[in-house]
Amino acid sequence: MSGSETETLDLRGLKCPLPVLRTRKHLRGLAGGARIRIETTDPLAVIDIPHFCREDGHQLVATDAMEGGHAFIIEKAVVEKT
Repeated sequence: MSGSETETLDLRGLKCPLPVLRTRKHLRGLAGGARIRIETTDPLAVIDIPHFCREDGHQLVATDAMEGGHAFIIEKAVVEKT
C-alpha cells in the first residue's frame, strides 16, 4: 500500500469493546505512519476510538459521521528505536 492509500477496516455491527480491540490488532501489523480508515456503527466508538488513539500514541486524523455510524482515519504512531 502506498503512502497515499488508506486501507478500510469494516467494523460495522460490532459492539464495544470489539472495534477498539480489532483496530489495535490490525495496527500491530502496519508500519509506523500507515493510515487506516475505521468504519463502525457502535455509538460508543466516538468516545472509544479517540481515547484509544491518545492512549496508544496514534494520531486521529479525521472523524466523520456516516449513515448509521462513524468513520475514523487513524495514522499509526511511529516508534523510534533507541
